[in-house]
Amino acid sequence: MDGNTIQILIAMVIYMAVVIGIGVLYAKRANKNSEAYFLGGRSLGPWVTAMSAEASDMSGWLLMGLPGVAYWCGLADAFWTAFGLAVGTYLNWLIVSKRLRRYSVRANNSITLPEFFSNRFREKNKTIMFLAAAFILIFFTVYAASCFVTCGKLFSTLFGAPYVSMMIVGAVFVLLYTLLGGFLAESASDFMQAIVMIIALTLIVVLGTVQAGGIGAVIENSKQIPGFLEFFGLAAPALDGNGQQLVENGKPLFGAAADYGFLTVCSMMAWGLGYFGMPQVLLRFMAIRKENELYRSRRIAMVWVVISLAVAVFIGIVGRQLYPVAHLTKPAAENIFITLATTSLPPILAGFVMAGILAATISSSDSYLLIAASAFSKNIFQGICKKNATDKQVMIITRVTLLVLALIGIVIALDENSVIFQIVSFAWAGFGATFGPLMLFSLFWKRTNKVGAIAGMVSGAGMVFLWKLVISKLGGVFAIYELLPAFIFSSICIVVFSLLTKAPSKEIEEDFDAVRAGTVENA
Repeated sequence: MDGNTIQILIAMVIYMAVVIGIGVLYAKRANKNSEAYFLGGRSLGPWVTAMSAEASDMSGWLLMGLPGVAYWCGLADAFWTAFGLAVGTYLNWLIVSKRLRRYSVRANNSITLPEFFSNRFREKNKTIMFLAAAFILIFFTVYAASCFVTCGKLFSTLFGAPYVSMMIVGAVFVLLYTLLGGFLAESASDFMQAIVMIIALTLIVVLGTVQAGGIGAVIENSKQIPGFLEFFGLAAPALDGNGQQLVENGKPLFGAAADYGFLTVCSMMAWGLGYFGMPQVLLRFMAIRKENELYRSRRIAMVWVVISLAVAVFIGIVGRQLYPVAHLTKPAAENIFITLATTSLPPILAGFVMAGILAATISSSDSYLLIAASAFSKNIFQGICKKNATDKQVMIITRVTLLVLALIGIVIALDENSVIFQIVSFAWAGFGATFGPLMLFSLFWKRTNKVGAIAGMVSGAGMVFLWKLVISKLGGVFAIYELLPAFIFSSICIVVFSLLTKAPSKEIEEDFDAVRAGTVENA
């Protein structure tokens, strides 16, 4: 390694040492019992709640995936995705957060999402709990794999080392950190990492814009690419048979702009629907210390989200002007943030900016692994298999599960040509369609019953797979993002199956009325 690379490495090591220090600081409190480990004892303040929710949600795709989309095909896909996410974020904080915080207390003080759904419907045989936990295990393992891909791409690009080796190093670091500190450490570090992420994004976009000659120059140059800077058009890179963009006289070649109609806009905006079913965000609503602090959290979260998404999209636009032939494949395009950082900053500062990518990755992957592990140890092992399991046994099973999930995630992430954005989009659709409709109906429709809940989860998850793997291959109108049809189908199934079967019991209706009236104690 040369001197510049060593400086970058030193900066990143310093950052990782701080993160580990946070884990050590919270380890004693986190390991007191399973509630402290999985939900932090409902002790989060409004700033930590907001910042950790968004940092754990955005992950490495905010700094690599989203700029990569803008770099590769222009504004439209990236903008409408970001717009949908911003709207979804606001609505989730506005209509879900308070009622879920209140309802999770009423539902026997639930500390995990499967436990909340199970207690919400007062089920005895734990069918809902098992299904919810199983879906969390499936989709969060895929999610964790996307974070490992980010680590592998980051380290291999920076240090010229083999992708697989660097991906495994990143995965091991994330695993050790998650084992150490639990939810409190995760949330505290996520707060710090959210700050690092937004500083890194803002710094790079400012420096890149200046280097490109200002905003006016970026816009004028972007207009020369057909469809690149349009809201209802899409740039189409000209590719060879290996998926690599063609270059002529030092300039990348593009075909005619692709059509971008209303249905495509709806498809990309459908990303916002995913928020209603995102466990890592919903758990923050449950973990805040007081319900009335969620109003402040919402404002903090929205400021962070809008700035971060807008800057991430513009980084891709600026990057295409500064380095038009640096990344000639779709997977490589996701490295544009790294390219801008390492060429615009002194090595030591570039190292701290690179820590922003690591921050995004860690803040998400630790959430994914922890929630998935809790789904198995707390909801399947203790909730179904061994109901008299002690807290110590639950914690042991949690750590074993974390190890197994990390290994599966590593296997999924072995392909260095994986596109982070595509991996995330599938897992996002899975959670959004499986839990999103059920969450909304559970909180706001009194007639929802257990049969409807089961039907909603199974149909939503099943439709995501069916649409992605089969129906979308038909092309045309069927090529829309799988979350939209799966969300609609799940909602229909919840309503139909709830109305066709027995109404909820009196006790369940009393729970619903108490939550709606705001009379729940300790909320």
